[in-house]
Amino acid sequence: MLNMDNLTKTFRDFNHLLNSSLDETQVKRRAIEAMTAMMQSTAGTLFLLDGAREELYFDVAIGGVEGQLKEIRLKVGQGIAGWVAEHDKAQIVNDVQNDPRFSRDADHKSGFVTRNMLCAPVHVKGALVGVLQTINKKIGTFDDHDLDLLMSLSDSVGIALDNARLYKEVSEAFLSTVHVLTDAIEARDPYTGQHARRVMEYSLAIADSFNLSAVEREHLRFSSILHDIGKIGVDDAILRKPSRLDKAEREAMERHADIGASVLSSIQWMASVIPGVKHHHERYDGTGYPDRLKGEETPLAARIIAVVDTFDAMTTTRPYRHALPVETALAELEKCAGTQFDPAVTNAFLHAYESGKIVLSAHGIAPLK
Repeated sequence: MLNMDNLTKTFRDFNHLLNSSLDETQVKRRAIEAMTAMMQSTAGTLFLLDGAREELYFDVAIGGVEGQLKEIRLKVGQGIAGWVAEHDKAQIVNDVQNDPRFSRDADHKSGFVTRNMLCAPVHVKGALVGVLQTINKKIGTFDDHDLDLLMSLSDSVGIALDNARLYKEVSEAFLSTVHVLTDAIEARDPYTGQHARRVMEYSLAIADSFNLSAVEREHLRFSSILHDIGKIGVDDAILRKPSRLDKAEREAMERHADIGASVLSSIQWMASVIPGVKHHHERYDGTGYPDRLKGEETPLAARIIAVVDTFDAMTTTRPYRHALPVETALAELEKCAGTQFDPAVTNAFLHAYESGKIVLSAHGIAPLK
C-alpha cells in the first residue's frame, strides 16, 4: 500500500508523464503503460465510447491482451466494462471467471486468461468517454485502495485526453490559417504557387528517417510551411523580377530569413518553429545565411527544409529558367551533399524518393498519403 508521500509522488509522476506529450495516441498509450505498472498488474486496456452506436471498442491494450482485440466491440451494458459504462460506476472484480457480467470474447481472441480486474469510467468535462481496466494483479487481489487509486488515475487520463484533443483542434485551426497566409504570400509570385505546401509535404515525408517525436514533427510541419513567410517584407519588384537578381536585390531577398523569424517572434508558442524558418538557407559548409552556421550547428528542421526547398525550386519553372528534370535535381542534391546540404538529410530524401514515399504526380512531386 502506498503511503501519503509515495501517493503524492505517484500522482505527480503520472501527471507529468501524461502531460509530456500532446499527441493523443501517445497520451493514451503512456497512460495505460503507467497505470499497469503503478497498479502492479499484468495487463491494461482503454475502451473508448462510440456514442453514436452506444458501443465500447478497444483503443489501447498492453500486456498480452492486444492482437486481435481491435475488432471487438461491446454494447454499453455488455461485459464488465459495458456494465461500468452503463452504470458509470467503478468496480472491483476479483473472481472474473465466475462473474455473470464477464464477456469471454477478449480472452478467446487473445488467449489471455483474466483472473481479476479493476474497471473505472473515464470522463471528459463530466461526460463518459471510455473505461479503464487494469487486469490480473501480480500479487494477491485488488482492494479498495487500488480502486481509489485507479479512479484518481482515470480523472487524470480524462484531463490529459481533453488537453490533447484541444491542442489538436487548435493546431489544425492554426494550420488552416497558416495555409491561407502562405497562399496569400505566394499569390504575389505566380511562379511559386503551392511551394510552401510542397515543402511541408516533402519535409514530413522524410521526417521518419530521423525518429522525430510527435511534437518535433509538428514543429517541422509549421516551420516548413512557414519557411518563406519573411518574403512578406520583400518588395514585389524583386519577387516578380523575370531575370536573375543583382547583388543588392539578392541581399534584400536574403533578409527574408530574418524577417520571417521576426514575424513569428511575436507568437510565443512559435518559438520552437523559428529556428527552422530562420536557418533554412544555412549551408552545411558554413557559407550560408543569415548566421553562417556550419554542419549540425544548424537545427535539423532547417537542414531538412534546405534540401526539400532547393529540390522544389529546381523542379519548378521560374521566370529565368524552366524546371529541371527530376533526375537532374536529384543528382544535384547528391552532388552538393556535404557542402550545401547535410549528407544524412540528402540520403533520407533520396531514399524516400527511391522507395516510393515521394512520387511524381500531375502537379509535380508529392508524397504518398
